[in-house]
Amino acid sequence: MPHRDADLGHPVSPNFDQRPAVAPIDHLVLHYTGMASAQAARDRLCDPGAKVSAHYLIDEDGMIDALVAEQNRAWHAGVSYWRGVSHLNDRSIGIEIVNPGHEYGYRPFPARQITALIGLCQAILARHPIPARNIVAHSDIAPTRKSDPGELFPWPTFAAHGIGLYPGAPPDMPDRNPDLSPILTAIGYDPTAPLDARITAFQRRFAPTIITGQPDAFTCARAQQLRALYAP
Repeated sequence: MPHRDADLGHPVSPNFDQRPAVAPIDHLVLHYTGMASAQAARDRLCDPGAKVSAHYLIDEDGMIDALVAEQNRAWHAGVSYWRGVSHLNDRSIGIEIVNPGHEYGYRPFPARQITALIGLCQAILARHPIPARNIVAHSDIAPTRKSDPGELFPWPTFAAHGIGLYPGAPPDMPDRNPDLSPILTAIGYDPTAPLDARITAFQRRFAPTIITGQPDAFTCARAQQLRALYAP
């Protein structure tokens, strides 16, 4: 796959620092760029004044730019939480996927881009012991702030390639809707975030045709299904 590597001694983006010595690399976070063009996104990720970065940037044609070496901490997650862990920049690899996002004309991700991303994720997982339950969307770890990579991202395809978790069968519908808050907490979502924000983030990923922020029957059934998948 087309790939431009960051020289480990001279990374493309200056926006990084050292990881804490005690933090393993055990999370993979997927983003969309949410900017008008790939060049605008790359410029921002490499602008020292922006103070944001990612380890990788994948263009729509499948070209991969390595911006920060994996052993360093890129600044992509911001204020974040997943399964009891905060400050996810410390222990994650971040991938930015070129897509204009909801603000600039959100659209499906091209096949070449997805193929390149699958290959990159598989290579990362071969290098680092990242559990499937810790492969997350930016919206999963920051549900009050972020919506990327959004409801058009093909999570089932990635799960079929061993990247993340996704249920393969329709859920059994409950007789009555359970309390979603503890279920979402068990999956990994921040229990201090507003429930509607957590439900919306969950729906973007696991019920992408139902993005209401409300605990409808299908969302509740899907959440119960995912709780079993995400159990330790």
